Amino acid sequence: MSHAETVSRDTHTLTDPPSAASSLIYRVDVVPKNPDQADTVDLPGVGPVPCYPVYWFSSPVPIDSILDTLARQALIDPVVQTYHLSQADTAQWLDLSTWPQPIDWIMEQQFLPGVTDNLATTVGKSLSLLFSDQALPAISVASGTVYLVPKTSFSPDALYQQAQYQLFNPLVQRLSVYPASQWQAHATSRFGFPHVMAPQVPPVDVIPLDVNDADLLALSQQRHLALTLDEMKVIQTYYQAPSTQQARKAKGLSLWPTDVELEIIAQTWSEHCKHKIFAAKITYTDASDPDYPRVTQIDSLFKTYIAGATKKLMPTRPDLLSVFKDNAGVVQWNDTTAVCFKVETHNSPSALEPYGGALTGIVGVNRDILGTGMGAKPLFNTDVFCFAHPEKPYVQRPKMLPPEAILKGVRKGVEDGGNKSGIPTVNGALVFDQRYRAKPLVFCGTGGLLPLKVPQGLGYEKYTQPGDTIVMAGGRVGKDGIHGATFSSEALHEGSPVSAVQIGDPLTQKRLSDFLMAARDQGLITGLTDNGAGGLSSSVGEMAQETNGALLNLEQIPLKYPGLAPYEMVISESQERMTLSTNRIDDLLKLAAQYDVELSAIGHFHDQGTFDIQYNGTLVGSLDLAFLHNGLPQMELEAVWEVQKLPTIYARAPRSATPVLLKMLSHPNVCSRESLIRQYDHEVQGRSVIKPLMGPLQTGPSDAAVIQPILGEAQGLVVSNGICPHFSDWDPYHMAANAVDEAIRNAVAVGADPASMVLLDNFCWPDPVASPRNYDGRLKLAQLVRANQALYETAVTYGAPFISGKDSMKNDFDDGTYRLSIVPTLLISAMGKLPDIEKAVSMDFKRPGDVILMAGQTNVHMGGSLYYLVKGWYSRYCPHVKPHLAKALYQATFECIQQGLIRSCHDLSDGGLGIALAESALASPYGADISLDPILNDSPELRWDEALFSESPSRFVMSVAPEHVDAVKAAFQDIPLMVLGTVTADGAFTIHQHQKTVVRTDVSTLRKAWQTAPATCYNTEEPA
Repeated sequence: MSHAETVSRDTHTLTDPPSAASSLIYRVDVVPKNPDQADTVDLPGVGPVPCYPVYWFSSPVPIDSILDTLARQALIDPVVQTYHLSQADTAQWLDLSTWPQPIDWIMEQQFLPGVTDNLATTVGKSLSLLFSDQALPAISVASGTVYLVPKTSFSPDALYQQAQYQLFNPLVQRLSVYPASQWQAHATSRFGFPHVMAPQVPPVDVIPLDVNDADLLALSQQRHLALTLDEMKVIQTYYQAPSTQQARKAKGLSLWPTDVELEIIAQTWSEHCKHKIFAAKITYTDASDPDYPRVTQIDSLFKTYIAGATKKLMPTRPDLLSVFKDNAGVVQWNDTTAVCFKVETHNSPSALEPYGGALTGIVGVNRDILGTGMGAKPLFNTDVFCFAHPEKPYVQRPKMLPPEAILKGVRKGVEDGGNKSGIPTVNGALVFDQRYRAKPLVFCGTGGLLPLKVPQGLGYEKYTQPGDTIVMAGGRVGKDGIHGATFSSEALHEGSPVSAVQIGDPLTQKRLSDFLMAARDQGLITGLTDNGAGGLSSSVGEMAQETNGALLNLEQIPLKYPGLAPYEMVISESQERMTLSTNRIDDLLKLAAQYDVELSAIGHFHDQGTFDIQYNGTLVGSLDLAFLHNGLPQMELEAVWEVQKLPTIYARAPRSATPVLLKMLSHPNVCSRESLIRQYDHEVQGRSVIKPLMGPLQTGPSDAAVIQPILGEAQGLVVSNGICPHFSDWDPYHMAANAVDEAIRNAVAVGADPASMVLLDNFCWPDPVASPRNYDGRLKLAQLVRANQALYETAVTYGAPFISGKDSMKNDFDDGTYRLSIVPTLLISAMGKLPDIEKAVSMDFKRPGDVILMAGQTNVHMGGSLYYLVKGWYSRYCPHVKPHLAKALYQATFECIQQGLIRSCHDLSDGGLGIALAESALASPYGADISLDPILNDSPELRWDEALFSESPSRFVMSVAPEHVDAVKAAFQDIPLMVLGTVTADGAFTIHQHQKTVVRTDVSTLRKAWQTAPATCYNTEEPA
């Protein structure tokens, strides 16, 4: 059970819940009128278990009548539910004898102290609304769930183990298990608020650094600073410097750092915040030819390749307004509006607490958009997940959750974060690979709209000045999220801090979002940013660079509960918070009251060159901004690339491809995601044009999303992604090039102008820094170098600049016994313009008699293909992108779509031509009659099964009205374009080669295979 949610007429603040000794404790059980209709959850080994919600209330005075009113009007559905109100001292116990089956055990799930309890918050708000005309006593609220376990042979300990990660996560919740016969005896479990943090504030500690290297490194590990020995020694040297000591003595500070200062430095210097590996000096040796190794010196991967590509393209892209300097990249949309886009990862938190990790991932990236420029309105969400498949057996280790618990928790977290915020989820992907077993990848993206002009000036700039008040808006500060930035900067291990986990509150953030838009439009703020990684230490520390200084008063920070240490107040990553600057604090406070948003003035900005922290009038930290932001030593790393010696294993082509096509359609990486997609609202705000599922049956997987950013305007916004981590096993250069090509290809398929494309890069990599435990670190770093080289070359050729990005570099699990690293993974997100949404094209076949064409060149590179994976074959060659040829193809496709010549268009990716044809058919009522002969005649080196299942990039399947075929051919000219067959009315799906039928089935069979959840994952065995 969490801390309480205190309710009164004037405040909605969190306070320390009263103890049972000083308060009356009440309980409301919300139960079904007909127990046969109770909600149930499936507990493995037990079966369906009835469950119902329960609420606890604490008050210094009797509140029986208040709770009766609350229960009747807010807690129950009176048609199907009733409630039972109990009070600890005079308990009238709920009668369980009316339940249809005997109850053996009772389990009660509650949040742990300090964990956000969103349901309790909502109940507290309901109390305030119901009794708005009278003064309420302070009422603390907590929520939970009761599970009624029928007769079972399980012991209490066994039940607890079965319920772990199924009904509760011990990281954020607790579970009480006791016999039903002792229902009345468990007053403590049924009526007590758990203990909370002590109200005494821990003192500020001074951390002596006059110690040896071993002790410096131990200090970093013990405090979860995630700093290397070299970095600790730089800090040691800085504090030993006479100029530093003189300045500190003048301010009355200790000569060595306080814990407040050391923790702020650690958060600011974390890999998560500073991207140290991408900024490193790298000696890269290409030893693919061992007789002639080539050595390249790289000073920052980011500056050389990512920002380098954008810098080269800037003269041709005047629409780029703000790149790589704010919370999101900003691109001009029209004469009055700009759009922005950001994608973040929340991998490490999602590995420990999937629901909270994913929820804070999506609401966190929403805040990135809110904090871009002078504040942007969130417009859409995207989600891309990489998981281990739940059906596969895995090694079990402490700190490693069951794969099914991760999948379910992440899905629910993103759903709650997006749906409750009123932001549509329009695009995404789902990838399964056993190497994501320990570290799932959770990519959450958000795009937004912001005006080009605001009262202060340009909407994509910030205007914070010395003297402006520092304001914290939104949620309060708690112990959740302590060391979040440093925790995400290292491998997951047995000592990973549980305090890094957070649970967000999307409803609070929705009010905050609406308030910020109003404050921006009324000119009440001069700057803002989100409280994400590092909390106030990062947000205030970064904004302080605008004015060259800031003073933070810790005693003015609103807390969820007393007892937080000063350093915890500064670095906590508790959610739903933004940091603002204002020169109109009184007006801002009045506006916040209208939106029911808590606002606190917590300091001011100055120009003294320091980040100062006070607590109750005493200076507890003062950091030189130049050292804080520029004192981090640049890493120097070595990378060595050697070509992997891969085998080629295959057999003759099968007589019929029908069985393998159906098997591929039901593969986890291809099959329908409808059960996942339908959980997300892609219609809210009424802007979606091309939705995640299209066709008359709304079953076809769209290549990209099209939305209407400005209602009533013809111009559409296209959002797509590309991700193909399996090619990393061959060469991350080709993996990255394919990811870029796929993202742009998907966008062009629905009608995007390729000249308008902008890109975001999100790297998730295994640790690329060599060490005794990470013996292949130099190879992993070389893989990272090659991926970046590919990004530069493909982006420049396509004319698609990068506007934002993120990297997560420590995606490994290592508990000293078992080590598992993810496959090097790169997500490319793309955003572009469609001149007229009326001309948007979906992937489903439209009319019988339409001609089916394939655009693009098919080659024999089968490495990494789904076909070879399913067959158990292997090729040393993976698909290669030819960006110059692809660019011409994409331009021709766009022009044909603009002229209305193409009725359907679908990109070829996983499964190649066979899967693309099947998906275009199953999304419609129509079939297809296809010949592979044009492909085989053009490329005689291909076998027919290679022609059908090759995953060569830069290809489309199109359907075109017969009268438009010649016009399409003329538009493509020297670009490969082949007529393969026709759309048929009878629903038959046939593919031929040289008079032989190699696939014979029908659309309903294809659809059934695609919509059937796979029983197994066909990936190779888990590495040791």
